[in-house]
Amino acid sequence: MGQKINPLGFRLGTTQGYHSLWFAQPKTYSEGLQEDQKIRDCIKNYVQKNRKISSGVEGIARIEIQKRIDLIQVIIYMGFPKLLIEGKSRRIEDLRMNVQKELNYVNRKLNIAITRIAKPYGHPNILAEFIAGQLKNRVSFRKAMKKVIELTEQADTKGIQVQIAGRIDGKEIARVEWIREGRVPLQTIRAKIDYCSYTVRTIHGVLGIKIWIFIDE
Repeated sequence: MGQKINPLGFRLGTTQGYHSLWFAQPKTYSEGLQEDQKIRDCIKNYVQKNRKISSGVEGIARIEIQKRIDLIQVIIYMGFPKLLIEGKSRRIEDLRMNVQKELNYVNRKLNIAITRIAKPYGHPNILAEFIAGQLKNRVSFRKAMKKVIELTEQADTKGIQVQIAGRIDGKEIARVEWIREGRVPLQTIRAKIDYCSYTVRTIHGVLGIKIWIFIDE
């Protein structure tokens, strides 16, 4: 059986929920979808540009967007939200102004809230960002993958699978390397699988990182 479907979309309505909650007519649906993407890109770019201010990985696990007629509520789930929490609400207000300027809002109010995750190393987006940082610093990919598996043990996960594809270690021929620890039942719909696909640019080219985490069944 080919594994050509996104594990999150495969489980929508059972173990996974939507990250965007709003309603739109068919003619305006594409505009709302592009608006969500701009909001997420603006938030990620702001965090990346200001990461030097704080130490550690400022991992964003997910961004939820809730829309009403005159209000947009954005909830950012972060593992280590030092960057946006330090300086009280000044950074959050600066982020809100950047997003509002990017989307050119006039008659719609924008609220941004930060939620800290209790076990950050149980989320694949944060782990993928950690691997990307290690690969950029020319750390061995095997060492980076083994370190990620050690970190997931702190989050009480039942299984994890990590895959890296591309010109690994600068080799001329691209290949795929992966490692698995525990159980990762990809074809079981009732299994709560968290997944992410992350792209990292290195001096040797673009590498693709995929992480599956089996949380519960």
